[in-house]
Amino acid sequence: MSDQPAHPARMRVEQFFTRTPHPEAVQRTRPRHVKDPLKQSFNGRLALWITNNVGTMWCAYIFAVIGITGIVASLTNNTTLVLIVAAVSGYFLQLVLLPIIIVGQNLQAEAADHRSEQTYKDAEVILHECQQLQEHLQAQDTVLDDIIKHLHGMTGAQPA
Repeated sequence: MSDQPAHPARMRVEQFFTRTPHPEAVQRTRPRHVKDPLKQSFNGRLALWITNNVGTMWCAYIFAVIGITGIVASLTNNTTLVLIVAAVSGYFLQLVLLPIIIVGQNLQAEAADHRSEQTYKDAEVILHECQQLQEHLQAQDTVLDDIIKHLHGMTGAQPA
Protein backbone atom coordinates (compact mmCIF):
# COMPACT_ATOMS: atom_id res chain seq x y z
CA MET A 1 0.00 0.00 0.00
CA SER A 2 2.90 2.41 0.65
CA ASP A 3 3.96 2.35 -3.01
CA GLN A 4 0.62 3.97 -4.06
CA PRO A 5 0.36 7.78 -4.29
CA ALA A 6 -1.36 9.61 -1.45
CA HIS A 7 -4.16 11.00 -3.68
CA PRO A 8 -4.79 8.54 -6.53
CA ALA A 9 -8.21 10.04 -7.39
CA ARG A 10 -6.80 13.54 -7.81
CA MET A 11 -4.07 12.31 -10.09
CA ARG A 12 -6.61 10.37 -12.13
CA VAL A 13 -8.88 13.39 -12.69
CA GLU A 14 -5.91 15.37 -13.94
CA GLN A 15 -5.14 12.53 -16.32
CA PHE A 16 -8.62 12.74 -17.83
CA PHE A 17 -9.21 16.48 -17.73
CA THR A 18 -7.13 19.60 -18.21
CA ARG A 19 -8.96 22.92 -18.15
CA THR A 20 -8.27 25.26 -21.06
CA PRO A 21 -9.69 28.76 -20.66
CA HIS A 22 -11.37 30.40 -23.63
CA PRO A 23 -9.12 33.06 -25.27
CA GLU A 24 -11.84 35.71 -25.00
CA ALA A 25 -12.16 35.03 -21.26
CA VAL A 26 -8.42 35.58 -20.83
CA GLN A 27 -8.60 38.77 -22.90
CA ARG A 28 -11.68 39.98 -21.00
CA THR A 29 -9.78 39.90 -17.68
CA ARG A 30 -7.36 42.52 -18.98
CA PRO A 31 -8.46 46.16 -18.59
CA ARG A 32 -10.05 47.55 -21.72
CA HIS A 33 -9.29 50.99 -23.04
CA VAL A 34 -11.93 51.27 -25.74
CA LYS A 35 -13.15 54.63 -26.95
CA ASP A 36 -16.89 54.99 -26.79
CA PRO A 37 -18.05 55.69 -30.36
CA LEU A 38 -20.83 57.83 -28.93
CA LYS A 39 -18.41 60.28 -27.32
CA GLN A 40 -15.58 60.62 -29.82
CA SER A 41 -16.13 64.10 -31.19
CA PHE A 42 -18.07 67.28 -30.62
CA ASN A 43 -20.12 66.63 -33.76
CA GLY A 44 -21.00 63.15 -32.56
CA ARG A 45 -22.03 64.38 -29.13
CA LEU A 46 -24.13 67.16 -30.66
CA ALA A 47 -25.81 64.78 -33.11
CA LEU A 48 -26.61 62.38 -30.26
CA TRP A 49 -27.97 65.17 -28.07
CA ILE A 50 -30.24 66.40 -30.88
CA THR A 51 -31.31 62.85 -31.77
CA ASN A 52 -32.17 62.05 -28.17
CA ASN A 53 -34.02 65.31 -27.56
CA VAL A 54 -35.94 65.42 -30.85
CA GLY A 55 -37.33 62.00 -30.02
CA THR A 56 -39.25 63.27 -26.98
CA MET A 57 -42.88 64.25 -26.49
CA TRP A 58 -41.85 67.81 -25.60
CA CYS A 59 -40.35 68.19 -29.05
CA ALA A 60 -43.52 66.70 -30.56
CA TYR A 61 -45.53 69.36 -28.69
CA ILE A 62 -43.26 72.09 -30.12
CA PHE A 63 -43.72 70.71 -33.65
CA ALA A 64 -47.48 70.57 -33.08
CA VAL A 65 -47.47 74.25 -32.00
CA ILE A 66 -45.49 75.16 -35.14
CA GLY A 67 -47.97 73.27 -37.30
CA ILE A 68 -51.03 74.77 -35.61
CA THR A 69 -49.47 78.23 -35.88
CA GLY A 70 -49.05 77.70 -39.62
CA ILE A 71 -52.68 76.62 -39.98
CA VAL A 72 -53.96 79.60 -37.99
CA ALA A 73 -51.71 82.00 -39.93
CA SER A 74 -52.96 80.71 -43.27
CA LEU A 75 -56.61 80.92 -42.16
CA THR A 76 -56.15 84.54 -41.02
CA ASN A 77 -54.24 85.51 -44.18
CA ASN A 78 -51.12 86.44 -42.16
CA THR A 79 -48.59 85.88 -44.95
CA THR A 80 -45.58 86.94 -42.89
CA LEU A 81 -46.28 84.32 -40.24
CA VAL A 82 -47.06 81.71 -42.90
CA LEU A 83 -43.65 82.37 -44.52
CA ILE A 84 -41.86 82.15 -41.16
CA VAL A 85 -43.57 78.87 -40.28
CA ALA A 86 -42.89 77.50 -43.77
CA ALA A 87 -39.22 78.47 -43.51
CA VAL A 88 -38.84 76.91 -40.07
CA SER A 89 -40.64 73.70 -40.91
CA GLY A 90 -39.54 73.38 -44.52
CA TYR A 91 -35.94 74.44 -44.36
CA PHE A 92 -34.70 74.06 -40.83
CA LEU A 93 -36.57 70.97 -39.72
CA GLN A 94 -36.28 69.02 -42.96
CA LEU A 95 -32.93 70.11 -44.36
CA VAL A 96 -30.94 70.59 -41.16
CA LEU A 97 -32.51 68.49 -38.43
CA LEU A 98 -33.08 65.34 -40.49
CA PRO A 99 -29.40 64.76 -41.46
CA ILE A 100 -28.32 65.43 -37.87
CA ILE A 101 -30.81 62.84 -36.62
CA ILE A 102 -29.51 60.34 -39.18
CA VAL A 103 -25.93 60.87 -37.96
CA GLY A 104 -27.09 60.40 -34.35
CA GLN A 105 -28.92 57.19 -35.26
CA ASN A 106 -25.84 55.88 -37.07
CA LEU A 107 -23.75 56.49 -33.94
CA GLN A 108 -26.36 54.76 -31.79
CA ALA A 109 -26.42 51.81 -34.21
CA GLU A 110 -22.62 51.56 -34.07
CA ALA A 111 -22.70 51.46 -30.28
CA ALA A 112 -25.49 48.85 -30.36
CA ASP A 113 -23.46 46.72 -32.78
CA HIS A 114 -20.46 46.92 -30.45
CA ARG A 115 -22.59 45.85 -27.47
CA SER A 116 -24.19 42.96 -29.38
CA GLU A 117 -20.78 41.74 -30.56
CA GLN A 118 -19.52 41.78 -26.97
CA THR A 119 -22.64 39.92 -25.83
CA TYR A 120 -22.01 37.26 -28.49
CA LYS A 121 -18.39 36.87 -27.36
CA ASP A 122 -19.56 36.56 -23.75
CA ALA A 123 -22.03 33.85 -24.80
CA GLU A 124 -19.21 31.98 -26.55
CA VAL A 125 -17.14 32.11 -23.36
CA ILE A 126 -20.08 30.81 -21.30
CA LEU A 127 -20.64 27.95 -23.77
CA HIS A 128 -16.95 27.07 -23.63
CA GLU A 129 -17.01 27.07 -19.82
CA CYS A 130 -20.11 24.84 -19.81
CA GLN A 131 -18.37 22.40 -22.14
CA GLN A 132 -15.33 22.43 -19.86
CA LEU A 133 -17.59 21.69 -16.88
CA GLN A 134 -19.15 18.74 -18.76
CA GLU A 135 -15.71 17.34 -19.56
CA HIS A 136 -14.65 17.78 -15.94
CA LEU A 137 -17.78 16.01 -14.70
CA GLN A 138 -17.18 13.14 -17.13
CA ALA A 139 -13.60 12.83 -15.86
CA GLN A 140 -14.88 12.77 -12.29
CA ASP A 141 -17.44 10.11 -13.25
CA THR A 142 -14.65 7.97 -14.69
CA VAL A 143 -12.60 8.30 -11.51
CA LEU A 144 -15.63 7.58 -9.31
CA ASP A 145 -16.44 4.49 -11.39
CA ASP A 146 -12.85 3.29 -10.93
CA ILE A 147 -13.06 3.91 -7.17
CA ILE A 148 -16.36 2.03 -6.94
CA LYS A 149 -14.92 -0.90 -8.93
CA HIS A 150 -11.86 -0.88 -6.69
CA LEU A 151 -14.00 -0.87 -3.53
CA HIS A 152 -16.19 -3.66 -4.86
CA GLY A 153 -13.04 -5.60 -5.70
CA MET A 154 -11.84 -5.20 -2.11
CA THR A 155 -15.13 -6.40 -0.65
CA GLY A 156 -15.71 -9.12 -3.23
CA ALA A 157 -19.14 -7.76 -4.19
CA GLN A 158 -20.19 -7.34 -7.81
CA PRO A 159 -20.93 -3.76 -8.98
CA ALA A 160 -24.58 -3.12 -9.81
